[in-house]
Amino acid sequence: MRIAKALQQSWDAQQGHLFPWSAVCFGLGVAAYFKWPVEPGVAVWGVALGIAVAGGILSRISRLWGLAVLLLVGGFLCANARAHLVAAPVIEFRYYGPVEGRLVAIDRSQSDALRLTLDHVQLSRMSQDRTPRRVRITARDLQEPPPIGARVMTTAHLSMSGGPVEPGGFDFRRHLWFLGIGAVGYTRVPVLLSEGPGSDLWVARKRAQITQTLHNRLPGAGGAVAAAVLTGDRRGLDAETVHVLRVSNLAHLLAISGLHMGLLTGVVFTALRMSLVVSGLALGRDLRAKKMAAAGALCAGAAYLAVSGGNVATERAFVMVAVVLGAVLLGRRALTLRAVALAALVVLLHRPESLLGPGFQMSFAATTALVAVFGYLRAQRWNMGPSLSRPVLMLLLSSGIAGLATAPFGAAHFNTMSHYGLLANTLAVPVMGGLVMPAAVLAVVLIPFGAEGLALWAMVQGLEWILWVAHFVSDLPNPQSFVAQPQAWVLGLLSIGGLALCLLQGPVRFVGLIAIFCGGIAWQNTERPFLLISEDGGLIGLRTDAGRALSKAKGSGFIAKVWLENDGTPMPQSTAATRWSDQASQPYLALRGKRAAESFAGCGPHKIIVSNQPLAGAGKDASCLVIDPDLLRLTGSLSISARGEVATNRSVSGLRMWSPSTWYKAADPLAGTKVPHATAQGITMYEGIKR
Repeated sequence: MRIAKALQQSWDAQQGHLFPWSAVCFGLGVAAYFKWPVEPGVAVWGVALGIAVAGGILSRISRLWGLAVLLLVGGFLCANARAHLVAAPVIEFRYYGPVEGRLVAIDRSQSDALRLTLDHVQLSRMSQDRTPRRVRITARDLQEPPPIGARVMTTAHLSMSGGPVEPGGFDFRRHLWFLGIGAVGYTRVPVLLSEGPGSDLWVARKRAQITQTLHNRLPGAGGAVAAAVLTGDRRGLDAETVHVLRVSNLAHLLAISGLHMGLLTGVVFTALRMSLVVSGLALGRDLRAKKMAAAGALCAGAAYLAVSGGNVATERAFVMVAVVLGAVLLGRRALTLRAVALAALVVLLHRPESLLGPGFQMSFAATTALVAVFGYLRAQRWNMGPSLSRPVLMLLLSSGIAGLATAPFGAAHFNTMSHYGLLANTLAVPVMGGLVMPAAVLAVVLIPFGAEGLALWAMVQGLEWILWVAHFVSDLPNPQSFVAQPQAWVLGLLSIGGLALCLLQGPVRFVGLIAIFCGGIAWQNTERPFLLISEDGGLIGLRTDAGRALSKAKGSGFIAKVWLENDGTPMPQSTAATRWSDQASQPYLALRGKRAAESFAGCGPHKIIVSNQPLAGAGKDASCLVIDPDLLRLTGSLSISARGEVATNRSVSGLRMWSPSTWYKAADPLAGTKVPHATAQGITMYEGIKR
């Protein structure tokens, strides 16, 4: 009886606080779509609609559970519909030839080369219905890009984007699918201007003009960061600046997200409200300064969204700000968990795929935690101390809460944890909010009058201080540590624990601590794959007592970098390759190049042969496991655990719209394959290989 009574009391305490769980239910439906093993067809749609009808009937009996079912199904169907709406042709072969298209975006690759995104693409000897909607080309020798909106032409190598570098890793094909990019590649020849910009894309062209003006007026690192903050263009940032910002946990200041949008709209809102209040006597007693300021701040946020390029993170930030300012216009409390949940629902309805990205996870984790903690403190009438010390205490508390809430997601996606992030943010964020963003707003207002010089100077001084803080923190002893990538369910368990802690009411919320503790233990005991093989067979990674051993010191550099970071042991590829020579006694044979493949005569039992060239004849006997491009085209990258469990990209990612067509044409040749004895002494047997 006591247990039943306690459960009933806990349930009663949740009444009136259940709306935030609507976003959780919708998000679970979105997650279910992306974890579905095959692309849902008509039958699945029919079942989903049937469940939706059942949910509608159930809502007549229990409105709460009926709505939960409807939201789950709605999230699933919304994500499915979005994937079909953005569907576009994808190149699945290697194309080399003329490429012509309209330049719509410019950014930089990890190798610091300019990347050009083109639409209205034309490819030689390819019909329009097979031509990708957009292509992304890395122009390695290009110094000054053509203007946005111009039509350009070049000769380029194009192909389909690679998949995850290991099973369960970040899916680049899925990411590009939702961006509408159907081919990626590079060019080593000049990019020619075939036609100047037209009257379209005027917002993008104005953004490019602002960026160029900032680079011309503000040379140096401060001006490059100013351009990144105002327009989202990071072309002027050098690799060292980006590195120190990441090490010091200040890289979020580069991404135009919730902090920037909140600061800018907050500055505009405060300035407008004060101006209207001061002039209110002249305008009349009924002037509603607060609502008028909210409307003006909303317009400023929309303009910032347009000028900054309208990327996913900025759209998400604008939605959150619009919900808050909308609450002000409607006379409701702005910063509540209901407002956060409504913003999450709007973002997921617009871009369901953002659920899988670190931006969505980290921004909503921080916002939810901040609103929940400060709401609890307000309800408890917690004393914030003397008025003079209150701003400092609020800043420290906010930075600490946001840092704790986002740390698991940052560590899971980027494999790093900053040790001095609280110190860096305490020193940098007040300058960002108190000097940089107000100066930026003032500069934008004064630009039409040609009097923006002083405001830009003040803005750069603030950014130079932030860069100094980043360098200072990154030079401290042991500024960051590295962690291994957890399995997806571990991050899910931590998320559920955090949501329970923030959204549940009463003592039952501390159940979330149990989930967080279990997730942390599972993360700590994460076991990385024993053997990793890239999707082209060009790189092998073997786990040893000394760390990951790589089969070659050069080539496949991005794959090697990700493998080592996911192990939590980042190091130069050449260093990891020195360990491979110690594996001569292991039953592995790595073949590289056509000559090695042609001279290969066969293999003995209990051998694993990995080749980046197709093997024929003796290489196809059943006495050993042969992994070559013919096999990898059907599986993608693969891994083998110490227990002998074989995982392929195909088995983990499933057969989806963005999967290669080769996966649909033949069965998975490694389905059911098991290598039971994978140890530090090697793999001694295998079974169930389908040929």
